[in-house]
Amino acid sequence: MTRLQRKHYINNGYGALSWFLTLDHKRIALLYLITATLFFALGGAFAIAIRLELLTPAGDMVQSETYNKMFTMHGIIMVFFFLIPAIPAVLGNFLLPIMIGARDMAFPKLNLASWYIYMLGGLFTFVAMALGGVDTGWTFYTPYSSTYANSQVIITALGVFITGFSSILTGLNFLVTIHTMRAPGMSWFRLPLFVWAHYAASLIMVLGTPVVSITIILVALERLFHLGIFDPALGGDPILFQHLFWFYSHPAVYIMILPAMGVMSELIATFSRKRIFGYSFVASSSLAIAVLGFLVWGHHMFVSGQSMYAGLVFSILSFLVAIPSAIKVFNWLATLFRGSISLQTPMIYAFGFIGLFTIGGLTGLFLACLAVDVHVHDTYFIVAHFHYIMVGGVIMAYLGGIHYWWPKITGRMYPEWWGKFSAVVIFIGFNLTFLPQFVVGYLGMPRRYHFYPEEFQILNVLSTAGASILGIGYMIPLFYLVWSLRYGKVAGPNPWNAKGLEWTIPSPPPTENFDGTPEVTEEAYNYGTNHA
Repeated sequence: MTRLQRKHYINNGYGALSWFLTLDHKRIALLYLITATLFFALGGAFAIAIRLELLTPAGDMVQSETYNKMFTMHGIIMVFFFLIPAIPAVLGNFLLPIMIGARDMAFPKLNLASWYIYMLGGLFTFVAMALGGVDTGWTFYTPYSSTYANSQVIITALGVFITGFSSILTGLNFLVTIHTMRAPGMSWFRLPLFVWAHYAASLIMVLGTPVVSITIILVALERLFHLGIFDPALGGDPILFQHLFWFYSHPAVYIMILPAMGVMSELIATFSRKRIFGYSFVASSSLAIAVLGFLVWGHHMFVSGQSMYAGLVFSILSFLVAIPSAIKVFNWLATLFRGSISLQTPMIYAFGFIGLFTIGGLTGLFLACLAVDVHVHDTYFIVAHFHYIMVGGVIMAYLGGIHYWWPKITGRMYPEWWGKFSAVVIFIGFNLTFLPQFVVGYLGMPRRYHFYPEEFQILNVLSTAGASILGIGYMIPLFYLVWSLRYGKVAGPNPWNAKGLEWTIPSPPPTENFDGTPEVTEEAYNYGTNHA
């Protein structure tokens, strides 16, 4: 077999080996899709177990130690193994080269290596779970994690550390691909906003992920060798850990939400048949979020003992970082104004995203206020706010993007009625789950406890009922999307009559995407000024 034949077999063959050795960015995206879905199911199972425990105030289903492990594993799996990689590694990997007119990523072998690194990190996490789990919370706060926790901290920390390299390599690959492989005529301000969003998120991946990776390794080293980095009994400083951890982990929120915002721009432009209002402002706001996101980590530490003046600075910066996010929402709404809106499944998800993300963003402004933050710190108000951004925002956008590009990925359409139904069920289930948590948190119920005063039970029952509906809503697409692979209507190259290079090629795309090098001659989202 010649080298050319071997390359053709690896990228086009149907055997298992061809998938595990493929350098085709689209196949690698599908590998991420399968594994991320499995991690999502596992993290969701822990969430359901948590809600079942909180159905009654007595904490009678599991012991405190087991409950601690449940919410820790839920957080670690969802944050590091689903929310961070979901949109970039699945949709970004599949679409970004096609959107800019490239045949593949700049570094195809590095792209495949990032998936194997992701899987290796997941394997360490599974081993830790099989050996009894970890009970530190997903934030690994010291000195408990570095000295006193009697659980599998080191193995879990290694899993998170290894997975960080997957993010770094993916971000690096995206940056180089966008800079060097754009088609002729694809200037910076002709790029789809999906690409702009991934560019900004990639900057955070490359610059921020090494910080948390080093921090987690320091926790493991202190635990192994008692070095005295974070444990005050050994001469260390636990507040130092918080500074290092949140310096990455607040920008990590934007690693998750920026690609989701990029998806929203594509959906809103397509299903309102208009160019995004203020395109250049929306593109620039992605970079503004990436830069400002590195300056606000201290708002997680208002009760840690930092000075009042530092708290005031971080409070002001936290209000400031909300401005570019607000620009996006206002510009999306302006795009919808007098647009020719088509209520297809992806657009239903887009409307759900706007509603849920707006609630999450506005409650984030509450937390930027020192006085309010001190009152609701470490309560279920924080849990609700975080989930409105991460679950209500990121997963709504992820599912909207999956439904939008599913015909391109598979060449098949899904049943539209079921798609709309699942989007509505998810929206209702989500609000029933997390709106009561704002109330119970404001009333003083602390998070991470599996027992609580009886007067909070009715709100927790509502939340658990909502989680059941939400779980059903997430399961429905799995069935009809898999069904569509065999029985769905053939999609054609452009079932939505959308703009963009990805809609000019067959569905699913050929191995090298384009027969020749495309040339871009018009602006992004050139739907014209009239209603389509």
